[in-house]
Amino acid sequence: MNKIEFFKHNIDEKDIGRANDVLRSIFLTTGKVVEEFEVALADYVGAKKVVGVTSCTAALHLCLLAWGIGEGDEVITTPMSFCATSNSVLHAGAKPVFVDVEEDTGNINADLIDAAITKKTKAIMPVHLYGQMCDMKKIRKIADKHKLVVMEDAAHCIEGKRDGVRVGELGDAACYSFYATKNITSGEGGAISTNDVAKADLLKMLRSHGIDRTAGDRYTKKYQHWDMTELGWKYNMDNIQAALLIGQLERIETLWQRRNAIAMQYEEAFDGVKGIELMKTAPNSKHPRHLFTIQVSPERRDEILYKLQGKGIGVAVNYRAIHLLKYYREHFGFKEGDFPVAEKIGYRTISIPLYPKMSRNDVELIVSSVMQFVGSSEGAAK
Repeated sequence: MNKIEFFKHNIDEKDIGRANDVLRSIFLTTGKVVEEFEVALADYVGAKKVVGVTSCTAALHLCLLAWGIGEGDEVITTPMSFCATSNSVLHAGAKPVFVDVEEDTGNINADLIDAAITKKTKAIMPVHLYGQMCDMKKIRKIADKHKLVVMEDAAHCIEGKRDGVRVGELGDAACYSFYATKNITSGEGGAISTNDVAKADLLKMLRSHGIDRTAGDRYTKKYQHWDMTELGWKYNMDNIQAALLIGQLERIETLWQRRNAIAMQYEEAFDGVKGIELMKTAPNSKHPRHLFTIQVSPERRDEILYKLQGKGIGVAVNYRAIHLLKYYREHFGFKEGDFPVAEKIGYRTISIPLYPKMSRNDVELIVSSVMQFVGSSEGAAK
């Protein structure tokens, strides 16, 4: 049986060579290679500054700290995301306040945000789900009206654009992920982009314990005594991660074009098929195509998922609604019916493979298998 993995990374021999060069050097942690990547990513997304960190979770957490959001504050976000989004709010000592999502995109429903704002609200944390950007013009307008910070969870959305706006352009900061399954990856890793230069300097300090001299400053130049001026964390990206990312960033548009072509094949094949619903792409958008999901009957979702897996096709569920996870139910009293659109997506969604290394035969096998299992009666297909 042929195995179609859920994801294969795009690291090539040149990327490995760059990482090898770092490994053969003396300095492995945050240094010149990280700085090179930060400059390149800032140029790509059109931001003044980028700060490399260990994960998107770390990026979100540090942004909350840098903008002074913590105990007693509320952050409006979405229940349709990976739990890291709202967990970062909890790590900062604040409270996540969920707003339901749009049925056709899964993104936070900007029309519902105003009603969720209280005197405790300090920020909005939209998530660009599966890569598609939220309505950032509308969200920015709401934030300005209420004097709120906007922190974009752009873990899926490094290439995104909507209504002429790039990811991070209207947010105070945007946070990216380079996790193992992301469009460019270093296994683990993340970054923050911002146009606030002073906040970028603070973020660089906060990612390294809150001390005012980097390891590079201390050990590759004349030794300088350091001081700890803030309470920071250990969240700094290292040169090895950056070396793996630099080349992928150079190829990012070519990689996107292939993913987009595969996604369009899926959309054409599944269009109008009974028992399958697809998310829609907003007009005037460049969709990064990080994930491709289908929605099926909730009663049959797991059956179909397991049959695809049994045929050697990698699958995932992105995502179950956060508010129904055990921790959130027990600590906040959430229950079914609180955010019905997010719940509907969470009960019906299946993610199928989408990555540039897929062949046409891979795509055709996945399409035919989905058709077979969705169309079969329960238990009929083996």
